[in-house]
Amino acid sequence: MRSDAIVVVGAGMGGLSAAIRLAAAGRRVIVVEANDQPGGKVQEVRRGDYRWDAGPSVITMRGVLADLFAVAGRNLSDYLTLRRVEPYTRYFYPDGSVLDATANLPDMLTQLQRFGAREVEGYLGFLAYAARLHRIVAPIFIYSDPPHLRRLLQVSPGDVLQFDGLRTMQQAIESHVRSSQLRQLLGRFATYVGASPYRAPATLNVIAHVELNEGVWYPAGGVYSIVRALTRLAGEMGVEIRCGTAARAITVQGGAVQGVTLADGTHLPASAVVANVDVATVYRDLLDAAVTPRRREQLLAVEPSCSGLILLLGVRGVHPQLAHHNIFFSRDYAREFADIFERGVPPSEPTIYIAITARSDPADAPADGENWFVLVNAPALGPGWDWATQADSYCDRVLALLAERGLDIRDRIVHRRMVTPVDLEHLTGARRGALYGASSNSRWAAFRRPHNRASEVRGLYFAGGTVHPGGGVPMTLLSGAVASRLLLADGY
Repeated sequence: MRSDAIVVVGAGMGGLSAAIRLAAAGRRVIVVEANDQPGGKVQEVRRGDYRWDAGPSVITMRGVLADLFAVAGRNLSDYLTLRRVEPYTRYFYPDGSVLDATANLPDMLTQLQRFGAREVEGYLGFLAYAARLHRIVAPIFIYSDPPHLRRLLQVSPGDVLQFDGLRTMQQAIESHVRSSQLRQLLGRFATYVGASPYRAPATLNVIAHVELNEGVWYPAGGVYSIVRALTRLAGEMGVEIRCGTAARAITVQGGAVQGVTLADGTHLPASAVVANVDVATVYRDLLDAAVTPRRREQLLAVEPSCSGLILLLGVRGVHPQLAHHNIFFSRDYAREFADIFERGVPPSEPTIYIAITARSDPADAPADGENWFVLVNAPALGPGWDWATQADSYCDRVLALLAERGLDIRDRIVHRRMVTPVDLEHLTGARRGALYGASSNSRWAAFRRPHNRASEVRGLYFAGGTVHPGGGVPMTLLSGAVASRLLLADGY
C-alpha cells in the first residue's frame, strides 16, 4: 500500500532543495541518506586545528539560494552569510606570470594588457558574448524544465543562431582572444561541468558569465554551511531526514512507484520518489533491471564526465602569494584534456587547483598554517588507470609539480587525506566516479541530459548534478526545483 509521503533518496543539494520545496507545498517528505551526514558531494573534514570543504568550493548564482529560501517564506540572510571573494581566482602560468581575475574591471583590464594590446578588447568582447549567451540560453537550458523542441520554436530565429552550438568552446574563445594565457583562463570553465573546452559546445561559454560578470561567493563558516542552513530550514518545514539510512531499492508495481526498500529490509511506502543519486546508478542499482532494461543500457553506455583527485592537506607555514582560489595551469592544455578523455589516464602534467578557505575564515587553520584543498581533473574510472596501485605515486607527482612552481610543501604536511575517483564512486554513488554524470562533450549535450521525470516509471523523479540542468551547487539546487515542480504538476 502506498502512503501520501514523498521519499527523497539522498540528502545532497538537489534532494534538500526538492524536499524543502515539496514541504512548502504542503507535502509530507522523508529524506533517506546513506551517509552519516547530509550534503552529498558537499562535505567537510576536520583534523586537529584544520577544517576543509571536501567538495564544491566555488559558489556562484547567489540568487538561486535566495529563491529557495523565499519559496519557504524565509530570508537567506537569516540562515547564511555569503561574502564576495576577491580576487575570484589567482592564476599562475608556466612562464611565471600571475593574473588575478577580479570584479574590478579597470584592474582586470590593466592586467590583461601585459598579454598583448588587443587582449583588452578581446576580453571585453568575450564578456559581452557570454552575457548575450546567458540572456538567450539561461531561460531555456538553466532556469526552466528540460528543453524540448516546442520551447525552442518559441525562440526567435536570430537568437537560436546565437546558441553557438556548432563551434567548440575553444574555437569561440580563440575568436575573441589570442594569448595562450587568456585562452586557458576562459577555457577552464569547461571543467565546471567536467568537460573539455576542445570538445564541449561553445554554448557552455555561458558558464563564464555567472562567474566573471556576476561574481564568486563564500559562505561564512565554509561551503558546508549551506548544507547546515538547508538542513535547518528543512527541519523547520517538517521534513524528516534520516541519515545513516541507505536505500536498497525503489519498488515499482504496475509501472508506478510504490516506495523505497531500505538496506535493513524496511519498506517505506511512498506516493512518489525523488532520487538524488547519479541517475545511471539509480537504474543500475536501485531499480529492477527487468523494469527498464533499455533505459538502463542507454545510461550505462553514455560517456561520463571527468572525475578528480582530491588532496586535503594541513600545511605548516603561510604562503602569502596564494589567494583563496588558485589555479596553476599546465604547459599543454590540449594534451591534458586528451589524456583525460581520449587516453583515459590522469594527465602527466595536470592543471592544479588549490583552495585555502583560511584566507576568508582564519579559524579554518592555525595561525601558522593553511588548509589546502587540492584538486586535479582525472578520467572517470576505466581500464586505463588503477588507482589502487597508482594513487600514491600520482599524488607525489602532483606535489612535485607544485614544488617546481615554487611551492614545496612536502616536508610541511601535518595532515593529509586523499580522495580518488574510486572513493568518489563509493561515497557518493557517482557512476565511475564521474563528478557530473554524462559528459558534456557533445553539441547535443543539453538535449541529451537525463530528464528530471522518469518516462518509464510513474512517480519517479530525479534531482542532482547528473540530470537537468547540470552540476555545481546552484545547478543542483535548480534540479531540485525542477523535480519538485514536475512532481506537483503530476498531482502527487
